[in-house]
Amino acid sequence: MTQSASLRRALRALVLCGTFAAASASAQIGPDPTSSSLNATSGPFAVSTSNVVLARGFGGGTIYYPTTTGRYGVVAISPGFTATESSVAWLGRRLATHGLVVITINTNSTLDQPASRATQLMAALNHVVNSASSTVRSRVDSTRLAVAGHSMGGGGALIAAENNPTLKAALPLTPWNLSSSFTQVQVPTLIVGADGDSVASVAVHARPFYASLPATTFKAYAELNGASHFTPNSTNTPIGRYGTAWMKRFVDADSRYSPFLCGAPHEAYATALVFDRYNQNCPY
Repeated sequence: MTQSASLRRALRALVLCGTFAAASASAQIGPDPTSSSLNATSGPFAVSTSNVVLARGFGGGTIYYPTTTGRYGVVAISPGFTATESSVAWLGRRLATHGLVVITINTNSTLDQPASRATQLMAALNHVVNSASSTVRSRVDSTRLAVAGHSMGGGGALIAAENNPTLKAALPLTPWNLSSSFTQVQVPTLIVGADGDSVASVAVHARPFYASLPATTFKAYAELNGASHFTPNSTNTPIGRYGTAWMKRFVDADSRYSPFLCGAPHEAYATALVFDRYNQNCPY
């Protein structure tokens, strides 16, 4: 390794250490993760739901929360163009069963563009923290917030991450956005693309989005093999596995999930049958 390369690595380590020093303390919530538990359609926590009918800043939705008393990180998920929250409901419930409070939202209009969806994701997080039922609010750790979304919702998640650096994680799924530059994002971001995406081609959207993320930001790019733009709209094992691991690693700062993102369990799972490519800047 050259001296300049060593210096760049050292500087990056200092920046990342600073990021974690400012983050909330690690919270090991739930049993030790395994490949089997992450591949299953539900995790170890029983979940209840709360409907959001009247909401300020977004079109309502559903909150999924663990029934076990405790304080959990919060994730807001936006659907894509013309879609409703039902298209991402499976992921909302999936994440909640692993010990997160999740709100899947309807947007004010199904035609809302990514920038509007970004604003609505943040409004949804604010609702869960400040205006949800007392039962839900008793489960919330307001210092650990994250965003996710499909298609234009994924574009919205990237914009929300860029505009709100205190977020703990972002998960854009087959994201669509007119701008491909996200050079200011400091939030740990996992982008999921699909090799057969004819709506948001990975060559124009997901790959350039990932490439634009700073080297000093924790990031990963997973490109699904044999998948389409709409794969995130139904139960999908790789999305569920990696989405859960990403949120638990960075929302909870739980290093038990690191091996499933860039360690031995990841290496055993992430074959060419699952991903066309998997890029990351480990170690996390």
